[in-house]
Amino acid sequence: MSVTPEEFTMVDFDPAEIVGIATELMDRVGFDGELAIVVDEASPLARSTLTAGNPVTVEVEGGAFEDTKRPRQLSPDRTADVLGRLLLRHLDRQAGFSEAPGEDDLSLAEHSAWEVYAVGRLDRLGYRSQKKRRLYQFRNRHGFTDAADAAFERLWTGEGLTWSDVVTISEEAREAVSPD
Repeated sequence: MSVTPEEFTMVDFDPAEIVGIATELMDRVGFDGELAIVVDEASPLARSTLTAGNPVTVEVEGGAFEDTKRPRQLSPDRTADVLGRLLLRHLDRQAGFSEAPGEDDLSLAEHSAWEVYAVGRLDRLGYRSQKKRRLYQFRNRHGFTDAADAAFERLWTGEGLTWSDVVTISEEAREAVSPD
């Protein structure tokens, strides 16, 4: 595993701590490939992407790993959240999600539903999840309805879902807001 840069100068991040968080996370989610983490420490934004390959490359802007209450400090919780979501979605694409569109082609509702499915699994592994925040984000894309809340719970507690399952759950929630 690698972390770039090897020494941070603009933020107080320790590459060894990032490696430790990533190593534990990889073991817990079942990722056994090579991982390269590239941090743009000059950016306070929180964008993150994963590129499949050998190694799998995760690129993040510095704000993605930053503690929101202590600027320029690494947040182990945020680091695990970002890496965990990306790795789980990467693993999903290898088992039952082959028909999922590319990241840029996902609708906002599909992206939101898939995020809920990933973060729910992280929550069950003992990682900090901010469930209420995730529910609010889901409601913004699927409606503030009982049907949306039920769909959220199905995704949050889901195991072994396929892309078709995620899309169906998402569509059912959206249909309750604007039935055709």
